[in-house]
Amino acid sequence: MSFLDIYWSVSVLLAGLLFGSFLNVCIYRIPLEMSLSYPPSTCPKCNTRIKWYDNVPVFGWLALGGKCRMCKAPISSRYPIIELLFGLICLGLWVGHGVFQEHPGVAITYCLAAFGLLLGTFVDIAEMWLPDRVTIGGMVVFPILSVLVPELHGATEWLPSLKASLLGLAVGFGGFYGIGVVGKIVFRKDAMGFGDVKLMGGLGALFGWQAVLFILFVSSLFGSIIGISLIAMNKKEMSSQIPFGPYLALAAFAWMFGGAHLWAAYIQWMGL
Repeated sequence: MSFLDIYWSVSVLLAGLLFGSFLNVCIYRIPLEMSLSYPPSTCPKCNTRIKWYDNVPVFGWLALGGKCRMCKAPISSRYPIIELLFGLICLGLWVGHGVFQEHPGVAITYCLAAFGLLLGTFVDIAEMWLPDRVTIGGMVVFPILSVLVPELHGATEWLPSLKASLLGLAVGFGGFYGIGVVGKIVFRKDAMGFGDVKLMGGLGALFGWQAVLFILFVSSLFGSIIGISLIAMNKKEMSSQIPFGPYLALAAFAWMFGGAHLWAAYIQWMGL
């Protein structure tokens, strides 16, 4: 890596930490239908406004010892963990796609997708629904970005990239909608939330139709393993509802971090 590569990689990491702080705001406020800009961040215990230097991602929490400066109420470790997680994800995507593959537009788009996937994951775990700004937003934004960044679909011109994006959207949305309809007939209850269907539409628009098959397989595998493990540990019952959005997000991350190459190799090995 050159000095310029290192400079941009560090910059992306710092930007990821900052946006990770905003991600915490979104995760907390969106389910409550609160404004994302007002009021400023305050301690939920004593309502004291948090100073800017205490709001520095990760380091502010460490400097405070995980407690409010005024009332000493504990601050959840979830905040620095999410900030650091998003920062490292952005760094990994930038190095993998922006540095080694020389596609900075792809890396930045994937970072945007990672923000939405983490937001959807934590909201879905806590509230059992996916925000429309993540799902519908993906179906609207990613076809537009496919025009601006044709490399997202391995193209050099905008029209083939847009066609690939719209095909992926149709396969992702239509395929998962069909699975949901069949599941409802077979099990006589909703087998898949409509938020999952919209999320899959957005992911198809971002990655293309081939990724839909990969994400379906890998998310089902993750869901089965984790679901069976929770039942075995008496954490869940067979009839319990388990949010599927986090498994779709895990599979999408797997695709961004090398799954696309593994899937291509598998398809070639199968002779398809």
